[in-house]
Amino acid sequence: MTLTAIATKPVITAWSAVSPFGIGKDAFVSGVLAGTDASSALDAEEWSGGPDSHACLVPGFALREVLGKKGTRSMDRVTGLAVTAVRDLLRDSGDLRTASDEETALVLGTTTGSAQSMMDFTRASMEGDRPFYVDPSLMPNAVMNCAAGQCAIWHSLKGPNTTIAGGRAAGLSALSYATGLLGSGRARTVLCGAAEEFSTARAWLDHHRRGADAGALLGEGCAMFMLESGSFATEESRGLAEVSAVESRVFFDDLRDALGGCIDAVLERGEISPEDVFAVSTSPLTGALGEQEHEVLTGRFGAEILGRAPAMSSVGDTTAASAAFQIGSLLSLAERGEVPAGGVALVSSVDDNGVVSCAALRFPVR
Repeated sequence: MTLTAIATKPVITAWSAVSPFGIGKDAFVSGVLAGTDASSALDAEEWSGGPDSHACLVPGFALREVLGKKGTRSMDRVTGLAVTAVRDLLRDSGDLRTASDEETALVLGTTTGSAQSMMDFTRASMEGDRPFYVDPSLMPNAVMNCAAGQCAIWHSLKGPNTTIAGGRAAGLSALSYATGLLGSGRARTVLCGAAEEFSTARAWLDHHRRGADAGALLGEGCAMFMLESGSFATEESRGLAEVSAVESRVFFDDLRDALGGCIDAVLERGEISPEDVFAVSTSPLTGALGEQEHEVLTGRFGAEILGRAPAMSSVGDTTAASAAFQIGSLLSLAERGEVPAGGVALVSSVDDNGVVSCAALRFPVR
């Protein structure tokens, strides 16, 4: 495969979502714009042994019912969420993808892959008569890039395949990596997004990490986007949004300077005037960091601009999938005609591991 490096900005030409609002983009659009509460009580039998009584789960997500029996016997939940979202993206995009399978890359953001699979595999090695008496079919699930690999296998994607670990900022980190693949000519189309599962193992990890600070209910899901270079989007109307710029920074205790630097860099790289920003989506982060993020963004753009983006609290703390869902919420506004022609939306994502990222999306003039 030989492709030429492209200097134009990448555009999102299609997207999909598997979320606590339901399976499919339409369910996400309706739920996020209505602010529907997606929380529910956990089934005591299915989710026994965990610290939580409620969570924001994808309703009716049973792997064998959603994807069929073939190849799903040992598939874990996060892989199933990602495979389903990619399936829907390819199905719904129809003939939008201009690249062949060899020219189509996949970039998936994650926190650790499946914490449940990792812990189950480790526990089996400790509880068995011998450390190596483990089910070998479970080994691939304990590897962080399992979900991305399975997406490629299930859907015959033969281009570059990458997993990006970055917590809440994983979706924007994946987006940045995807733009690099397009710009360098490594791929002609990139399927980019992020996934997070709910599990008892993740609930316990979150419970012990937060301590007394309970935070939001845990959520799960996956959002995926089809990215192509502007030169490949032969019809202007195909582009749902241009990815103008993505920037990230690291911070320690106070994120104000890092977030301010991210905003400045995104506006400069995207050649964006602050007056062109019509909405800002903030990360669904509670506590001191969430307050700092809100303080910086409100000081820069005003409360009215922040209020135009749908709140993401209704889907819970989806961690790695949160920034991808934020992008989906802005695309949902555009689908309902609530975005001004040529307007710019910013996505801010803060993770308490010390990473802050920002992305700018420019919407087309129709």
